[in-house]
Amino acid sequence: MRLIRTEDAVGQVLCHDITQIIKGEKKGPVFRKGHVIREEDIPVLLSVGKDQLYIWEKEEGMLHEDEAAEILCRMCINDHMVRSEVKEGKIELSADCDGLLKINRSALKAVNSCGEMMIASVHGDFPVKKGDKLAGTRIIPLVIEEEKMKRAKELAGEAPILELKPFLHKKAGIITTGNEVFYGRIQDTFTPVIEEKLKEYDVEVSAHVTWNDDHAKITASILEMIENGSDMVICTGGMSVDPDDKTPLAIKNTGASIVSYGAPVLPGAMFLLAYYEKEGRKIPVMGLPGCVMYAKRTIFDLILPRIMADDEVKAEELAALGEGGLCLSCPVCTFPICGFGKGV
Repeated sequence: MRLIRTEDAVGQVLCHDITQIIKGEKKGPVFRKGHVIREEDIPVLLSVGKDQLYIWEKEEGMLHEDEAAEILCRMCINDHMVRSEVKEGKIELSADCDGLLKINRSALKAVNSCGEMMIASVHGDFPVKKGDKLAGTRIIPLVIEEEKMKRAKELAGEAPILELKPFLHKKAGIITTGNEVFYGRIQDTFTPVIEEKLKEYDVEVSAHVTWNDDHAKITASILEMIENGSDMVICTGGMSVDPDDKTPLAIKNTGASIVSYGAPVLPGAMFLLAYYEKEGRKIPVMGLPGCVMYAKRTIFDLILPRIMADDEVKAEELAALGEGGLCLSCPVCTFPICGFGKGV
């Protein structure tokens, strides 16, 4: 590209979009890349502060911002995503279905550390809905060295940086525990909360039982629900260290592999996650503490989307939730558009 005075630019080809911003009215290109500048365009260009312009002159080994944005887009795009057209050197990716967004964070950081280029995304490991924006790509200057883009591609690796895992239809078994509920001393207000949260993901509650604090009965029900086709089992209550709280023992006695008993999240510290292996499948078994019953958002809201996308949760991932794991209980809840659970 070559720099030229705007008054001398008649007949030349713009090599970038010219943006016009009118407060409260518009922000967008008044002239597009490739536009051949006319005499009547000069006052408009001057009015948006363009006393000088870059006109296009192709140079070997250099890429235009649109070409570079396409390369960055290809590094990111994956199944279940749609892309925008190039606008002002930028391409945006959106979700083509409801699902869980996964991000190769090391690859994303590597590309963004190259300089003169960027990929900005929403946070990974959170649910997105069809039509939601996922990421945007562009370079910072108007042109960039082709070799630099090749280097970025090498750092990103072969697999796309982004992945959108569609939510699956699942069946859930719910086991309500506690002497106080079993013997009718209090009303069960826990199970309706769980059922409401499961509705957000179109989960079918295929089984529900209520037991007293008898760990053997709870263990037997977990195994029975799994045998009868439940894709997940949720145990409510009985998760503290009180002598009557037997749910962790009951889950352990199924033979399931305990990922973690406890999580650095408030509300939700006494959460338990385990996986029961059956015919090559890992079926999640969760013990939910009482806070899930009364708090607006908890550890359950962070883990359930991953369960729904068959995204196995590891112990180190739970440990990483400490930074960002404190819900501020805002008067108006905006989750997931907030900092809760976004420590990484």
